[in-house]
Amino acid sequence: QVQLVESGGGLVQAGGSLRLSCAASGRTFSRYNMNMGWFRQAPGREREFVAAINWSGRNTYNVDSVKGRFTISRDNAKNTVYLQMNSLKPEDTAVYYCAGDSAVILHTTPARYDYWGQGTQVTVSS
Repeated sequence: QVQLVESGGGLVQAGGSLRLSCAASGRTFSRYNMNMGWFRQAPGREREFVAAINWSGRNTYNVDSVKGRFTISRDNAKNTVYLQMNSLKPEDTAVYYCAGDSAVILHTTPARYDYWGQGTQVTVSS
């Protein structure tokens, strides 16, 4: 069993930055080779993929809309995954979720992930 807890959300102005954290408990990322992803969901819309990182941190993938602005990283010694968000836009406003899976390749669909956090809200004002 894995428990995930997100933090770092808040209200920022357009062009500002936030750094989200996802802390895992119950087992370490490195030992179980768990890939991690960030998703977001705005009111009335489906949950969408944002970024993913493999178990070692060597490989990452970001959705086109955040490339050059968001960076996913991880610190396995701290059982933590991060999402650095720069140059934020109003359309980035959503609840951001951390997710994990035990696959050997990176996935971009929510159904492929086994573990989920409760989410943290990010609001970007214009």
